[in-house]
Amino acid sequence: MARDRVISPVEQPEDDPAGGIVRLRPTRLDEFIGQPELKEKLSIAIEAARQRRDPMEHVLLHGPPGLGKTTLAHLVAESMGAQLHITSGPALTKAGDLVGTLTRMQANDVLFIDEIHRLPAAVEEYIYPAMEDYKIDFTLDSGMHARVVTYQLQPFTMIGATTRAGLLSGPLRSRFGISHHLQFYGEDDLLTILRRSAGLLGLAQVDESAMRRIADRSRGTPRVANRLLRRVRDFAQVRHGGRVDEAVIGEALSLEGIDDLGLDQLDRSYMSTLAKV
Repeated sequence: MARDRVISPVEQPEDDPAGGIVRLRPTRLDEFIGQPELKEKLSIAIEAARQRRDPMEHVLLHGPPGLGKTTLAHLVAESMGAQLHITSGPALTKAGDLVGTLTRMQANDVLFIDEIHRLPAAVEEYIYPAMEDYKIDFTLDSGMHARVVTYQLQPFTMIGATTRAGLLSGPLRSRFGISHHLQFYGEDDLLTILRRSAGLLGLAQVDESAMRRIADRSRGTPRVANRLLRRVRDFAQVRHGGRVDEAVIGEALSLEGIDDLGLDQLDRSYMSTLAKV
């Protein structure tokens, strides 16, 4: 399965573990590496909202997995001094699933909906007035005794994340004030991320050329780069007394089945099959 592949961009439990294991996510927006245009947009929007003491505009982040959409939601909430509430499209099966979250949010809190393209139509229509007017309507009783009650919400910011922006309806997309497509990372940005992560993992003396071997195999994705770095750290600790150089990295990645092009066995089998067609 894709979730078991070391080079899969899909999130795995090891990517951001809790407890005593070091967390590699940045804790402030200025620590976030890459996506400079998006960072500038968010910084301006956050500062303007804080000066007015208003919620920030709703934000839609779209692009391949592993590029930092969830991390950015955490950083926006931190920058706003607000609480982050997290849910996902598949978890919201009916309109009432959102009521509890929306009604307990405080002023300027951030609601993050991952895989927002998978929202059912009934839930999507239910959140339109919440996004526009900060209110929700729900029906009490049924039949001739039915009545609609309007509940006023605290002003909040919604951040939606999706890997398939084309599946979002036009009305939902139009309600986001900021919409941005995240790009794959260049080698320089990946090296900066790896140097920071190496420091947090206690690998302070890894040279640039060795780090570049990991960056070259990371498919432009920070999540993959950090995952490979963890595997290299464990391999070096057990087999080489903690020493990390190009040779050790080559051995570690070879053990994971990753070649010089960043391809694993499934990739090579797929390409071999294509070549025979």
